[in-house]
Order: sequence, then structure tokens, then C-alpha cells
Amino acid sequence: MKNNPGRAFVVVCALAAAVSWPAPARAQMSDTKEKPPMYSYVSDWTIARAQWADMEKGNASDEPILSKALAAGTLIGYGNDSTLMHQPDASTHDDWWSSMSLAGLLNVLEQFYKAGNATSPVLEGATKHSDSIYVSRHYNWHSGSWKGVYTRVSTYKLKADAPDDAVEVLSKNLFVPVLEKLMADGVVHEYEIDEEAFHTEAPGTIMIAVIMANAEGLDKYNAAVRDAVKASPLAVPALGSMVDFNPHRDYLLRTNATFK
Repeated sequence: MKNNPGRAFVVVCALAAAVSWPAPARAQMSDTKEKPPMYSYVSDWTIARAQWADMEKGNASDEPILSKALAAGTLIGYGNDSTLMHQPDASTHDDWWSSMSLAGLLNVLEQFYKAGNATSPVLEGATKHSDSIYVSRHYNWHSGSWKGVYTRVSTYKLKADAPDDAVEVLSKNLFVPVLEKLMADGVVHEYEIDEEAFHTEAPGTIMIAVIMANAEGLDKYNAAVRDAVKASPLAVPALGSMVDFNPHRDYLLRTNATFK
């Protein structure tokens, strides 16, 4: 999940195909139940290229704390990402962990502080750093552990006059049904639709993070997008009534992830 959270304009267009599907299909999708909140703590770091190998060693040193918290039920998932599309002054790496409670997130963070992991030389040498906490009520995952897979993260901004339940409406009727199909087909290992739990940015941003099973999953994901757009060419204007696409951004990451 994650990094600069936590995918393309065309992805949303594709998912928006649901708005013009027949009434029975819309009714079935609207039954998608909202789940208990899942919280994620994400630390973004900008690390000099010469220190990337040290960052990998640091991630390995975090593993005992994270795996123990997962086994105890404190966490439901954790991982780390490295950026594949680098931008000037943007983050190059992130670490993240997810829990069904804020207490779970912060208890793990405290363990890192006590163990000294948060003040390792490679992290102290970072040129930029930021932390965020996100909440998702629309998510799913496969149990397992994967290394070197790919995560695609997209951010979208709701319009000022979007309804208060815009995230719920978009998620239940557009995003979730398509993402669930991709999960069932084995294309996707995990997805989540995030909002900031504590607003360090202006409210109204939606982040869609999807962990692909492999590189081929990116092409299959895009194929699903194209098929959905073809099936519903009027969907884009419908979605545009809620979303301002000007601030939209995409991120592609290489991911190591473990989920309970």
C-alpha cells in the first residue's frame, strides 16, 4: 500500500462504468458492506541513492517487531516500498503497518522508538521525512507474504460540492466491485481506499492503493480498465460530477508485504 498515499485517471474511469450498468447490477454492488475501519501508519523517506542498500538492511531489522505484532493480532499487515518512478525531492522509500485500531498502530510505533529503530543512521540521513495515518472502510487482502511485487497508488480530490457520502458511494458502487473481481482472479493481493485519519493535508483526498500479484498484473489491471471504459462511455462525466481530476497523481512502487 502506500507511499505518498496508501491509481490512474483511467482507472477511475473504468471503475466508474458501474454507474451506467443495468439496475440489477447496481443494486447488487450497492450491497457491498462497509467494513470496520482499518488504520495504516506510513512513514515516507527521501534517501540518497548511496544509502538504498542500508535502507534494505534497516527494513530487515524491523521484521522481528512487525512479525511478532502480526502473530499477536496487533497488526493485520505490514510492509515497505521503494519508489520506481522518481521525482525531484519526492520520497524514495516508505515503511507501513496496518491495524484494526489506532492503539495497535501506535503501540508498534512505540516499540520502534524503544528499540532505537526510528533513529538508525540511514533514517537520520534522510533529506526529507513525513508520517501519515490513514483510515479505510473499503479494503480486502489475501493472506500471505510477497517480496518484489508492485503497488500502484492513485490520489484523487473530491470536489468541494461533492456529497458527504461521496467516498462511500464511489467505493461501494464503483471501486470495490471491480477490485474484488481482480482479487478473485488472482491479479490483486490487496487493495484499500484510504482517507487521512489525521489531516496533515486538506480534507477530501481519496487514495486507492492496489498491490499486484506480479508485473503482469499491471497489464491485466489496465486491460480491465479499457474493457470497462468501452462498456460505459458515459461513465466519465458521471464520475466527474464528484471528482476534480486536476490534482490527480499516480505512484508505482516495488513492494514487500505480509498480511495475516
